[in-house]
Amino acid sequence: MIRFFTLLMMVAWLPGLTLAADPPAWEGLLGSLAKDEKSGFGGLCGMIADPATGSLWINLSDRGFYRSDDQGQTFRRCGDMQPRGRTESPGCFQLDPTGGSKRLVTALVYGSPISISANAGLSWKQADAKSSHIDWCAVDWTDPDLKFMLALKHEADGLLLASRDGGASFSEIGKGYGSGWVFNEKTAVVAEAKTRTRPKPSLMRTTDAGQTWQPCGAYSPVGANSAQALPQWREGSLYWLVDGALIASNDLGTTWQKKGDVKDGRYGPVFGKDAKHLFVLTGVGIIESTDGGTTWARPISPPRGLNGIGGLTWLAYDARGDNLYLMKMGSDLFRLARGR
Repeated sequence: MIRFFTLLMMVAWLPGLTLAADPPAWEGLLGSLAKDEKSGFGGLCGMIADPATGSLWINLSDRGFYRSDDQGQTFRRCGDMQPRGRTESPGCFQLDPTGGSKRLVTALVYGSPISISANAGLSWKQADAKSSHIDWCAVDWTDPDLKFMLALKHEADGLLLASRDGGASFSEIGKGYGSGWVFNEKTAVVAEAKTRTRPKPSLMRTTDAGQTWQPCGAYSPVGANSAQALPQWREGSLYWLVDGALIASNDLGTTWQKKGDVKDGRYGPVFGKDAKHLFVLTGVGIIESTDGGTTWARPISPPRGLNGIGGLTWLAYDARGDNLYLMKMGSDLFRLARGR
């Protein structure tokens, strides 16, 4: 036994050799919450974190939204009047990315129409019924009335909808679209869907609230037409995870620049403490960059209880507490407390 211990110590100190690192200490947070709350199909089906305050919201299927202000230790239902249904892929549930309000917007793939909360989930306003059964929605966060919206119908050949009256009505733009983003009351970008007849799709841009569209970049976002393909906004730039790379635009989608290579990207970027601190979910785990995506650290492996990474896997980060959150529809909610 003494000889084995001595040999182990010698190996540990050999130049150029390191012992395997301990696996990340993910911990499950929900316990029996989904069961106790009598959630519907899918159980836990969405979550977001406020990077400034650390507040965390989750969506329980058919029960609505719950909030935690203690890093997931306890949750309380946001209010009695909740949108009914469920979210699915990351991006279906959003907190104002400009930081200028506590507005929440959710697209429920099954259930209520697009729902908007101006008070962090206490009460909700629903858009027109035509916005039911959609994959994602994008709104003009710069407008208090959110007049210009885009939404994509679920299982409808990429049917893109537009509203110019805050969700009171929607018109059809056409089929064959993927994810998108709204910059202001007139300007937006959407991706064409990749299909057999369109193997090389483009990003498309409008400056007249969706009346006409022009190509603005030969890129194909990951995740096809689901909400996981939605781009992410931070400090005047829009970041988009596309096949093999992370790109960004700081001129409302007119031009795009490659920020760095990303292999097998699934969702992101999720921003950390500043615009250069990024996390991206990949097929093998979470990669982190502190230089805006130029270089990436080794992947952080997911918890075993997640049962793989797929299109329904959500990633969030609390910059205040330095906590990573990870879930998959139907799984527990996992936290990696990095600030300890």
